[in-house]
Amino acid sequence: MSKIIKIESIAQINEMLGTESPRHPLITLLDPAKVKRMPVVGQQFTLDLYSISLKTGHECKLKYGRQSYDFQEGTLICMAPGQMIEPISISENTELEGWTLIFHPDLIRKSALGKKINEYTFFSYDTHEALHLSNQERRTITDIVNAIRDEYSKNLDAYSHDLIITNIELLLNYCSRFYGRQFITRSNECKDVIVRFEEFLKLYFDTSQPEISGYPSVKYCAREMGYSPGYLSDLLKRETGKSTQEHISYYMIEKAKGMLLGTDEPVNKIARSMGFEYPQHFSKIFKNKTGLPPGEFRH
Repeated sequence: MSKIIKIESIAQINEMLGTESPRHPLITLLDPAKVKRMPVVGQQFTLDLYSISLKTGHECKLKYGRQSYDFQEGTLICMAPGQMIEPISISENTELEGWTLIFHPDLIRKSALGKKINEYTFFSYDTHEALHLSNQERRTITDIVNAIRDEYSKNLDAYSHDLIITNIELLLNYCSRFYGRQFITRSNECKDVIVRFEEFLKLYFDTSQPEISGYPSVKYCAREMGYSPGYLSDLLKRETGKSTQEHISYYMIEKAKGMLLGTDEPVNKIARSMGFEYPQHFSKIFKNKTGLPPGEFRH
């Protein structure tokens, strides 16, 4: 297996793709039609940069994290720093279209956006959870990225940095809006996910699985459901008002209530059957959710 390439700067990615030298050291807008050297299929690399890509015309299949992804027309994918990327196939016979906005974390580090960038959870979504855009939505975000390019391409002045960051935040806010629309239009699919997740939790806590695998984490549940933790939590929150963690806690508490009222099992044993290594942790969560410690709830 070839060595993993680590991309740490805007200059490095421009050099790898054979594009023109960046106008700004911390941000660039790539036009795939101007790329002279496509990444080698099968070559793994990590990008220590934020990346937002719009696909409008060419065929490109990527492996991103653990998922393979067919970069279909009209889709937007957002990648956070540190993710593993591997091109699986790239068509050489079709016109390359679209764009990729890439910026270094240092660009926003001292800004208000830098403090809340993690709130844009779609950066942690898996590739099969990409955003599918309408023509109008594509035009909206493309106008914003063009404004960003125009701003960093000019002679920089005292306002340039703030205007670039303001437009990046505007772009991310539109992405949040469009993801919200996508959740709504996929309402039936979302409801199916909720039903499957509730069945998964019920089965998990109705068996000895918690004693074997422990109290289920959000990451574990998302993996078992086939989603990224951020996407599953956003979907559940939007549809039910409760996050993945809140759903897990609810099912655990309901199961524990039944055991406390319907059996004579000691609290310590019930805690272990819920997947807790330390009973005091179970008692703390139980009291936080019900207002009473397990022993008092039983009596």
